[in-house]
Order: sequence, then C-alpha cells, then structure tokens
Amino acid sequence: MNAVDAVSLLRAELGERVDTSTASLEAARADKSGHAADGLPLAVIHAASVADVQAVMRIATATRTPVVPRGAGTGLAGGANTGGGEISLSVRGMDRVLEVRADDLLAVVEPGILNADLNGLLEPHGVWWAPDPASRAISTVGGNIATGAGGLLCAKYGVVRDAVLGVDLVLADGRLMHLGHRSVKGVTGLDLTSLVIGSEGTLGVVVGATLKLRRLVEGERVTLTAVFDTARTAAVASAAVTASGVQPAIMELMDATSLAAVHRLLSLPAPSAGAAQLTIQTDGPVAAEEARAIAQLLRDAGGAVTVAADAAEGEALLAVRRAMHPAMETLGTTLIEDVSVPRSALPDMFDEIARIERQFGLVIPAVAHAGDGNLHPNFVFDGPDVPPVVWDAAEELFRAALALGGTLTGEHGIGVLKRRWLADELGDDQWQLQRDIARVFDPLGILNPGKVFTPGP
Repeated sequence: MNAVDAVSLLRAELGERVDTSTASLEAARADKSGHAADGLPLAVIHAASVADVQAVMRIATATRTPVVPRGAGTGLAGGANTGGGEISLSVRGMDRVLEVRADDLLAVVEPGILNADLNGLLEPHGVWWAPDPASRAISTVGGNIATGAGGLLCAKYGVVRDAVLGVDLVLADGRLMHLGHRSVKGVTGLDLTSLVIGSEGTLGVVVGATLKLRRLVEGERVTLTAVFDTARTAAVASAAVTASGVQPAIMELMDATSLAAVHRLLSLPAPSAGAAQLTIQTDGPVAAEEARAIAQLLRDAGGAVTVAADAAEGEALLAVRRAMHPAMETLGTTLIEDVSVPRSALPDMFDEIARIERQFGLVIPAVAHAGDGNLHPNFVFDGPDVPPVVWDAAEELFRAALALGGTLTGEHGIGVLKRRWLADELGDDQWQLQRDIARVFDPLGILNPGKVFTPGP
C-alpha cells in the first residue's frame, strides 16, 4: 500500500480525527528545540481514546507507515517532530484524570494532561505529583514520561522515573499492554515500565499512566536568592549546600548572560556585570530553619543573600528562573542543550563552558538545576539553521561532560539532535543491545524512526 491508502484507511476508521490541514501539518514538524523535520507529515491524528491509538497503529503496521507519537510539542530534542511520509499521532486530547486514590497515593491519568492542570485537580485530594519541569504549564505527563523529564524540584523529590508506578502502552501492532503495578512494591518479571520511561516513543505509545503521588507538603516555603561574582563561585556555593546535608526543594543557578537576559525581559533592574545567581527554596515544617542555615552557607561562600518576605515575593523570585527560555528566545534562535555531571563537578563544568566560549568565539548562556548537577547551556545564533561552529562547540561540550563523569542528557532526551553522540556514551556493544531491544517492541521500525538511534554506531 502507499501513503494515500494509509490516509484513506485512517479516514474510514477515525473520520474527522484525521487532520490534513496545512497549519496542523506544519506545526507537527517542529518542537521547542528550533529543529524541524524535513517534509510534511501525511496527517495529524487527534486521538481521543485508547481505541483510536490502537486503530492508528494497526493501520500503520498494515501499511508499513511510520508513526511519531506527540503530546504538546514542548520537547527540546526534536523527538516528536514528524516529517515526510510519517503520521503524527497526537494524544494531547487524551487529558482526563481517570482515578485518584489518596489513600493509596496514586492516580491514573491519560497522557495528554498538562502537569499544572494535573496538580490543580489533585490538590483538593491533599496530594500532588512531584515532577516539576519549568514548562509545567504547557508540558504533558505523557511527554514527561517519554523523555524521562526532571525539573526544578527533582533534587528533593525525584524525576519522572521515581514517580510512575505503571504505564499503559500500545505496541506498534496495536496491542495494549498494562505495565507496572498499583502497589508500592512490585518486582514481578522485568521492569518494563522503567524501560518505557525515557524511550521517546520508540517502544510504543503511552496511553495511560499510574502515578505515584505525595501528600501535600505541610508547613511553609521559604525562597531566597544569592548573587555571586561568577558562575563558578555560585556553583561552588551550591556544592557546599549539597555537602552540608541540608536538602532544599529547589536550587537553581543562572549565569551572568542568562540572568541579564531575564532581567531585560521582565523589566527588572540590570544585575551587576558578570553576576550569577542561585535561587533556592526550602519547604516543609523546618523550611525556615533550613533557609537560615543555607543563607549562612551562601554568605560564607561570598554570596549577597536576599530572603523573600512572603510567598508572593518568593514566587516573584522563582519567576526569574522560570522565564529563562522566553528570555533566550529574545536573543535569537536557541539550541537548548542538556548535560548532567556529578554535583561536585558542577564548578568544573562551568569552567569548561567558559573555555568552550573562548575556543569557539561564542556566548553560551547557561542555567543549572544545581541541586542535581543538570546544566542547560544555550547556543544562540541567527537564522533557522544551526551553524557548524555551534555543533562543533556542542560536541566539545558533550565530551567535557562525559569526561567529568556525566551524561549527554539529564531530562530532554536524545531525539534527533544528540543521536550522533549516543554511542560515545554507551559504547558500541550497549548501543547495539539497545537497538535490539527496540526491534523486539517494533520489528518493522515504524515507531518514531530516526529518533534516538542513528543507522549505525
């Protein structure tokens, strides 16, 4: 069968859920990374149910048509971008909370629900879901699962992998699998749930998730900032906080360029030249005590500390960090990178970023989830295409992170933007093993082809 046959079969099965409007096809080509796939998708399918997803995958298997699962399109690695000859399978419309069990600290949800909307619905039950990406207002739970997302709170409360008990997965041939469990413990067989988390749509389409919840945090939240002369000094201070044993809920670092850009965007007074900032929040019954201890550590490390007077002022301080990505967009086209290193190596990684800036003649604004060692260096350039010098600098950045005992990606995933370096971290044998595992789930290679893995290591 050809592509026309696939679309005809989809229309016969799903009717108006098959969207071939130019605007929808164009939107499905790209995500927030700035990268766009080549060509236009065959169609965008707006799935409303598990049955819809199963129908799409059965037709895709019968016609050998590639399918790219998609949520809100807020990814930063090109993982959900859909190109020529491919079907974009959107589960954004599947956004219901199917069950909340506060007594068992779990919820069952569909993949299209937004992070912020989910926690708004959970709050009356006295529970919340901890993963907190900076894009929480626009990113979906399913997208978080696909990429293994993290966020601002992960140093204390963990990442998506720590907060998912099970997933419902539609395989390439349309079969529905219920992976994982509802109990706190469960070690029956292989842990396929963990395998699916972070698999970026290459193993199946996530159509539901059983989430591990937490009780709402009792007590207050205290937010403080500390301004340092350099990013390295700020990173050394954050490492001192970690080493102290005090556990903040949030500890974010913004370097001088990113801090200045956000201040311009928000019409705030310009920071001192070269100044970097830590933004920290403590929570729980001993939040005030922990904040005082952290503030003293930061002063001892040379920081100028400001403690929010109340919750509203605290939110205003956090808003500076959350405005990072919009601020970068005001500087030009941005390639937002994502490496992680051991927390003690964070100062060295900022040194490496400064070295790479000098070596390649670039300015690379960077922020970090300092509580867990995850950095987001940003490469800013003009025009739609990434210049070769930026890729050369990015490769140097990746190699520096690996040399410090780190990894290529802490939360954004591999997608298309980092697949050429995947074997550098995994090694050829593990790279091949992962490819072999993917083929067991998707023997025809129709699920998100070209993402994560290149044709050969």
